[in-house]
Amino acid sequence: MLNKKFKLNPKIFDKDVEQVPTRFGYGEGLVELGKTNPNVVVLTGDLAGSTRVDGFAKAFPDRFIEVGVAEQNMMGIAAGLALEGKIPFISSYAVFMPGRNWDQLRVSVCYSEANVKVAGAHSGISVGPDGATHQALEDIAITRVLPGLTVIVPCDSIETKKATLASAALKGPVYFRFTREKTPVITTTDTPFQIGKAQVLYEGTDASIVACGPLVYQSLIAADKLAKEGIRVRVINNSTIKPLDNETIIAAAIETGAIVTVEEHQTTGGLRGVIAECVTANAPVPMEAIGMPDSFGQSGEPNELLEHYGMSVKEIVKAVKRVIKRKK
Repeated sequence: MLNKKFKLNPKIFDKDVEQVPTRFGYGEGLVELGKTNPNVVVLTGDLAGSTRVDGFAKAFPDRFIEVGVAEQNMMGIAAGLALEGKIPFISSYAVFMPGRNWDQLRVSVCYSEANVKVAGAHSGISVGPDGATHQALEDIAITRVLPGLTVIVPCDSIETKKATLASAALKGPVYFRFTREKTPVITTTDTPFQIGKAQVLYEGTDASIVACGPLVYQSLIAADKLAKEGIRVRVINNSTIKPLDNETIIAAAIETGAIVTVEEHQTTGGLRGVIAECVTANAPVPMEAIGMPDSFGQSGEPNELLEHYGMSVKEIVKAVKRVIKRKK
């Protein structure tokens, strides 16, 4: 059953549940920050509309920089602004940032401990018709290994806004991961959020699903289906990839005895890797993984691609049943 502690959207399981792209919350958060923090500046690489920073550009044109198609330069400019006391938020598609400017992220930002907030939009397979070249499926893996970099993958637009606001108060570099398509709104404005804390959204003791991003929704639907079969599954929204909420993950391993990770990312190096590193070191249990199976994507409709690559509700249900069979 849903955990009432987190005051979730009561229409989660309804067919008409509200759907909003996660990146919209980023744009809303930036405008709110612009009103309260004069040090916030925003940069983008010719993608103001797509990354939803156009609202900030209109409201605060003197604090907005259109860099153009020059993502590596943008990262360097942002580092310089941060070292002079500004709080730069920079945005592009995730395949370009951190994909194209990872070196600048590593050296100019992380090595310098620069207070830069990096937003990678249009991530995952659900970018759809744009195809493999624009479907960032490796960005969690290449960002979480960088020292001092906080990595956040919000589950919906409301949580994205909260994460954006919270990041401004966090000293140090941050990477946000957003998707393109409209996705169900899981949380509410009253749902608590804290960087570095995972949330048990659905209670259960037979196994745990640890998910991030919009696939948290599919995980909740899967848990509800399993509940009708008498299988009680815990669903954890692990929106902060780094630093990981070890306490919540270890408790899930000990109390449920099995874990399924769910992510719209390569199963190598992403959420699965983070959770496996924690679990194997502290409370080893059987694990299964839902995600991209060591493959590039292809063009197609988002839901069709999720189905084709095994990231659907049906596949999550199967993974839970498999992992339960492996419990001792």
